[in-house]
Amino acid sequence: MSRLRNMVAGAAVLTAVGTATVAVVGPFEGLRLKSYPDIVGVWTACYGETKGIRPGMVFTKPECDAKLVDSLVVHETGMRDCLDDPDAIPVKPYIAFVSLTYNIGVAAFCRSSVARRANAGDLQGACDAILMWDRAGGKQVRGLTLRRQKERQICIEGLP
Repeated sequence: MSRLRNMVAGAAVLTAVGTATVAVVGPFEGLRLKSYPDIVGVWTACYGETKGIRPGMVFTKPECDAKLVDSLVVHETGMRDCLDDPDAIPVKPYIAFVSLTYNIGVAAFCRSSVARRANAGDLQGACDAILMWDRAGGKQVRGLTLRRQKERQICIEGLP
């Protein structure tokens, strides 16, 4: 079950973990209300959303906020499926893993050394492995390097 969203009287609300995750991911991704090709040419909008995005699309901030939350829950669900005991992961590493998953995709996260190390009980190693994901189109990208350093820092801050 998602740690990001709860259902209260039929309405979806963000948990404290969900709110913290949005606060981490939103600034990393940046907000763009008009669609644009990203660094590798993939059409993107809002907070890094790529699914269904085409040239010429325009969104409002509330639409982008809703897309971010929905997409984070989808990515979190996929991430949880490839972790042996996701609920045993402390909150800050969990948030860092969701942020990474949102950026690289569920399949890449599930194949990653981050997931393998977390499943082996090596959370310090999983946090360190986040740093390996700083490339786009095969080239190291300064913005991704800075993001990974921050995700690693968040991850390590939450270790016992």
